Amino acid sequence: MSTKRWTGSLFQEELRTEDCGPRFYAYYYKQWDNYSMAYHDHDSTEIMYIISGMCRVDVLMPDGSSEQAVLKKGQFILLDAGVPHRLLVEDGVPCRMLNVEFGFAGSGPGQPSIRQLAREEEEVDIFLTHASPYLVLPDPEEVYHIMKSLVLELDQRGLMEQGSSAIPMKIIPPDERSHHREARNLKSPEQGTLVRTLFIQLLVRVARLRGEMSRSALDQTELYVKRTIEFMHHNMDRSIQMKDIAAAVNLHPGYLHRIFRQHTQRTPTDYLTMLRMEKAKMLLQQTNIPISEIPDYVGVGSRQYFHMLFKKYTSRTPVEYRSMMERHVSQYPPEG
Repeated sequence: MSTKRWTGSLFQEELRTEDCGPRFYAYYYKQWDNYSMAYHDHDSTEIMYIISGMCRVDVLMPDGSSEQAVLKKGQFILLDAGVPHRLLVEDGVPCRMLNVEFGFAGSGPGQPSIRQLAREEEEVDIFLTHASPYLVLPDPEEVYHIMKSLVLELDQRGLMEQGSSAIPMKIIPPDERSHHREARNLKSPEQGTLVRTLFIQLLVRVARLRGEMSRSALDQTELYVKRTIEFMHHNMDRSIQMKDIAAAVNLHPGYLHRIFRQHTQRTPTDYLTMLRMEKAKMLLQQTNIPISEIPDYVGVGSRQYFHMLFKKYTSRTPVEYRSMMERHVSQYPPEG
């Protein structure tokens, strides 16, 4: 069966429109120490699972920028096909990992396909339709156990294809020992029911982990926005700036600005102005505080600036607003 029309990308549309399954190209355990890999890419999706130690993976993004991912024990990174990346491991801090690289090929009649899986598992469908150059995910060991079983089965099938009843001792030549991977290309495009089943388990688990991470990130951003609003309520009488608000919730000002606007449809500055003007309206309506002192109660140091903000917000000056409220009260005095 031809595989020319399939790419190695996990996010190609054909995975959801045609019947296909996995095609494995490399799978290995490896311990790295004091290693710096050159940037490279390949036409296969790669999963690096950190068994012990730590490492850094640099990824070149589509816009030309570079992002760094520091991985520790129990984490893994998924790199989509064609994404330039490199591995760096510090001297004295070895990193042992399990790697699997795979692409795709058409499925035969009656074989489970990724398209069928996406139809049955909503999280898999969502995962496959939200492309990302790379993902870093934590794992409560389910992914690791599936990958171990998958590699063991691939190894055993590779030996069977060689027609050997005994396990051969393969000695890697010295000039190949520095290579970043040991590719074991299986000749058969169909690699067995158990292999396909384990891959489906792997894909489902990764999709669910990404879904859990996305929901957790959403919950976390909502918490940050809530804390930001609380800080504004408690400190609107002071002259606070964006950097003060961001420091109060331990976020970068640019990131806080972005998530705050996503959740409230306002910038933090606009939201703070709204709170201040609503407070000013209440003070003008319900108290006898002199208008000249109102700016100090709402954290606007300049009276001229306060008058400008208030008129922009209410279409009236503070004097006009207080007079209007007084007329309203005289016409409709409170009962009792």
